[in-house]
Amino acid sequence: MFLCAISGEAPTEPVVSVKSHKVYEKRLIMKYIADNGTDPTTGEKLEESDLIPIEASILLIPTLLLSLQNEWDALVLETFALKQQYNQTRQELSYALYSQDAATRVVARLIKERDAAREALASVQASMGVAPSASTEDDVEMGDTAAPALPQDVTAKIEALQNSLSATRKKRKPPAGYITAAKLKTFTAKKTIPSLHSASPAGITALAVSKQNPSQFLTGGNDKIVQLYDGDTDKVLATLKGHTKKVNHVAFREADGEPTLLISGGADKVAKIWSLDTASGEYIPKSTIRTHKGEITGLVVHPTTTYLALSSADKTYSIHDLSTFDELFHSSTEDVFASLAIHPDGQLLAMGTPSSTIRIFDIRTGTIAASLTPPDTTPFTVHSVSFSENGYHLMAPLTSSSVGVWDLRKAASSAAIAATISLEDDFNINRVVYDASSQYLGVAGSGGGRVFAHKTWDELLRLEEGKDEMTQLVFGNMGQEIWGSTGREVRVWGLAT
Repeated sequence: MFLCAISGEAPTEPVVSVKSHKVYEKRLIMKYIADNGTDPTTGEKLEESDLIPIEASILLIPTLLLSLQNEWDALVLETFALKQQYNQTRQELSYALYSQDAATRVVARLIKERDAAREALASVQASMGVAPSASTEDDVEMGDTAAPALPQDVTAKIEALQNSLSATRKKRKPPAGYITAAKLKTFTAKKTIPSLHSASPAGITALAVSKQNPSQFLTGGNDKIVQLYDGDTDKVLATLKGHTKKVNHVAFREADGEPTLLISGGADKVAKIWSLDTASGEYIPKSTIRTHKGEITGLVVHPTTTYLALSSADKTYSIHDLSTFDELFHSSTEDVFASLAIHPDGQLLAMGTPSSTIRIFDIRTGTIAASLTPPDTTPFTVHSVSFSENGYHLMAPLTSSSVGVWDLRKAASSAAIAATISLEDDFNINRVVYDASSQYLGVAGSGGGRVFAHKTWDELLRLEEGKDEMTQLVFGNMGQEIWGSTGREVRVWGLAT
């Protein structure tokens, strides 16, 4: 215990001096201060405010030891908690370092595989004579000019054709002998070719007419079969099998000095190509295109006759070489495509979507050149589109019973829709098509066929002989005939003989 520095006895009311740090009995030190005003031990000036009262209990050694023990216990517990937190942080850091190391190894492996794939692609391109694409080692900077989607030689060929055709576009006139509006109004049913394709499931779903042999036509049906028929001899020239679902589209590829190709695209997600074998006179399979994951919704042969374009419900379209049957380009977009048409100059592709919008792509780069959406319309699937032969207009359904003609020269303005043609309320449009002179436009649907005059938009002709709805409509050579498919029949209209 501590004793009073004045009396030498244990104080009953202890205080400590801040000057000498000695313990005093409060009543004695107060009296000493009153008499002398200094600290009795050091002699320094001392006031009552310099005295600090202390509890008498802490002067006892057992009490002091207990206080120290409590402080030590608290310190030990705090140290233990800090050790636990340290170990947990160390484990988290170890896991983070392990994850980072694993990610680094994965990235290194992928880079190695990428480099190997690039080397393999370069080898393949070199063997095919295709110019390799630009290196992607550096960061890509977005610019105003899109990178070519097609090989340079293909792009050059397309641009050469486009320049050649566009230079004469304004001078294009209907060839001599092309059908006039006055004569077209007198068209009557000339011929009906019945019982095409199977009766179950019945129905012709696609129709194309040969330009080199105007009496021959190609059909696709719900029965998964493609047929080539000669109207003059009334004979089936070829029955082509291979599709596992209905055929959506058919087309001829006819080029001077090249074998005729028959092309089809179906709901089974594939396109098939047959070629005429000159030795046997029969069409034999040449290629099956299986690059799409959705049904084929559009099929067109490029004006060069060298390339084929396909659109699909899998939100992509593709370009193929009809000489090697290689795929040249496969797009990556966010739109489901429901229809396809190609500009007569060969540089633009138009595709209808289920949202009433028509996307127009630059075939060279794969970029969107324009988007056409009718104002104030209920979302509608644009399942048919057609360019005019002069390239100025694009026709497509606006609703199930109305057709819009877009002026592509005003595509960016509100006046882009040059005309709206309304049909009967219960008329459901299946196909729209321009003729080869840009003078007439045809519509096929549930009410038969309709032919309208371009610019005046007057109805010139109704084709209602068939009891079934018209699924396809095609203008024949020089506009002298109109072909249509109804049910299992193909009908031909023309001038009365």
